Amino acid sequence: MKTVDLHVHSNKSDGSFSPEELVSYALEKGLSAFALSDHDTAEGIEAAVHAAKGTGLEVIPAIEFSTEYEGKDIHILGLYIDHSGKEFKKYLKDFQDSRDLRNRKMCKKLTEHGIPVTYEEMCAYFPGSVLTRAHYAKYMWEKGYVKSMSEAFDRYIGDHAPCFLPREKVTPMQAVKLILKAGGVPILAHPVLYHLSDERLDKLVAQLKEAGLVGIEAIYSTYNASEERQMRMLADKYGLLISGGSDFHGATKPGLDLGCGYGKLCIPYEILQTIKDYRRKNGRYQNKIIFSDMDGTLLDDKKKLSPRIHEAIDHFTAQGGRFVLSSGRPLASILETKEKLKLNFPGTFVIAYNGALVYDCEQEKSILEQRIPYDDVKKILALSKECNVHAHTYTDDTIISPKDDEELAYYREHIHMPAVITDDIISALDKEPFKLILIQLDGNDKLESFRSALESRTGDRLHTFYSSPVYLECCMKEASKGNAIRFLCGYLNIDVKDSIAAGDAANDISMLKAAGLGVCMCNGTDETKAAADYVTQADNNHDGFLEIFEKIVG
Repeated sequence: MKTVDLHVHSNKSDGSFSPEELVSYALEKGLSAFALSDHDTAEGIEAAVHAAKGTGLEVIPAIEFSTEYEGKDIHILGLYIDHSGKEFKKYLKDFQDSRDLRNRKMCKKLTEHGIPVTYEEMCAYFPGSVLTRAHYAKYMWEKGYVKSMSEAFDRYIGDHAPCFLPREKVTPMQAVKLILKAGGVPILAHPVLYHLSDERLDKLVAQLKEAGLVGIEAIYSTYNASEERQMRMLADKYGLLISGGSDFHGATKPGLDLGCGYGKLCIPYEILQTIKDYRRKNGRYQNKIIFSDMDGTLLDDKKKLSPRIHEAIDHFTAQGGRFVLSSGRPLASILETKEKLKLNFPGTFVIAYNGALVYDCEQEKSILEQRIPYDDVKKILALSKECNVHAHTYTDDTIISPKDDEELAYYREHIHMPAVITDDIISALDKEPFKLILIQLDGNDKLESFRSALESRTGDRLHTFYSSPVYLECCMKEASKGNAIRFLCGYLNIDVKDSIAAGDAANDISMLKAAGLGVCMCNGTDETKAAADYVTQADNNHDGFLEIFEKIVG
C-alpha cells in the first residue's frame, strides 16, 4: 500500500534533518510523498524538491503557521502553497523581521539572567534555521547551562518563565486566507492537542470553515482511536477533508518516526489523492485553459521540454487549469511526444492536424473530426504532381506517401511515424484523412504555384497555410486551431475569454485571435506577432513559454 506523511519538519525550523536528508529518509521508509511543513518558513522547500527529482517521491510544498486564538496557540497547515509567490514571500519576510526582533530581545533577557548569548551567536550555532524556543533550549543544554531541554523551558523560556517573549501572531482565520491566496489547501493541524472543550473546538472549526478551511488533521501520531473518530466526525459535520501526518521532527522529538509516528500511524495515499482531486475541482485556475503549439513554442529546437516549464504546467493543472496541446502534427506523433515528455496532466486534450481533430486523452476518443473527402484528396494529389511538389497524407498511425524522397526523410526526422509508399493513396487509406501536407525544401515557389491553383480545383471547401517555411498544410476550411479552441471551450463550458493560446507560426494565427489572450514567441513570424496580444521576451530555447505563468496567469 502506498503511504504518505503530510506533516514533516526540517532543520529550517525546529527539526533535526536537513531537507535533503528528509528526502533520503522518506525514500528509505518507502513513502510516496511527504509535505515539508516547517514552522512559518518555506526556506527548505526548494532544496527538498530538487533532491527528490527523478526519485518518484513527491515533495509537497507546505508550511505550518503559528496563530493565536482565545489565548491558545493554534497551528494551521498549508499544503501545496505557491511558496515563490510575491505576496506570500512578502508576508514571510515581514513576519521574519518581527521574529528576528523578538529573538534579539530574548537573547538580551537570557544574558540578563546569567546566560550570555547574542542573536548572532544563535544564528551561527543553528545556521539556516528559523529560531524557535526549541533552539534556545538545545543551546542552553549543550552549553551546560541546564541539565535538560525541559529545564530550559521551566526556568527560562516557558510561557510563564522570565525570559519568554510572545511572538507576533496572526489569527487562525487570517492564516487560512493567506494560504488560500497562495493557492494552498488550509488544514487545521492536530486539533486534539489544543485541549479545547468540544464546544470551543466546534466554534473554532465553524469560524475556520467560514474563512475557507478545507481540511482537518484527523490522523496524527498521538491520537487514540476515540480521538481520531471524533476528528473524523467533526470533519464530516463541516464537510472538510481528512489529512494526516506524523509531525516528524527527528531528534527533537525522540521516538516519533517519519511516516509511522510512534509505530501505529499509517496515512494511505488515498488521503492525498482526495486532496489533489479537491485542488483540481476548486483551484484558482479551475476555469482557465491554455492552448499551446508544440514545435517552436512549448518545445525548444531540440524538441525538448524545459523542466521549469513542465513544473509550471503541473502547478497550473493541479489547481484546476486545463492544458491543451495544439499542433499541426498527426495525433500519433503528438501522443508519442506527450508520453515521452511526461505531459500526462489531468484533463489534457489534444488538437491535432491543425484543428481537424480534437482528442480527449483521458477518454481516449476523438470529440471533433473534420475529414477531407476522397474526391478532394485525389484533386490535391493530382495538382501536387503537376506542380512537382511532395505531398503526403495519413492514416491514424501511418504516413501514406507516393514517394520515398528527400522531403519525406526530412519530415520523418521529427515526426516518428512509419510510412507506406504507394501510388494508390486512396486504397491505402482506411478513412478520409484529416489533412495533407506539401513540402518543398529549396524555397517555396512550387508551394505557391500549388496554392494559387488549388482554389480553381476545389472551390472554397479547403484552405492552405504554412506551419513552417517549408510546410504547406491543406485541411477542410472549417478545420483550424481557432475553430478548435472555440469548440473545446464550449465543450468544457469555459468562457473563451478565459483562454490563453501560444504559438509562433502562421498556422497559429487563428488560435491566437480566437483565444482570450494570444501569445506569440519572440522567435515567431512577424505576421504571427502582429496577431498576438503579447510577445515573449525570451525565445523557445530560453523558457519563453514560462512567461505565460510568470507574467500572465499569475
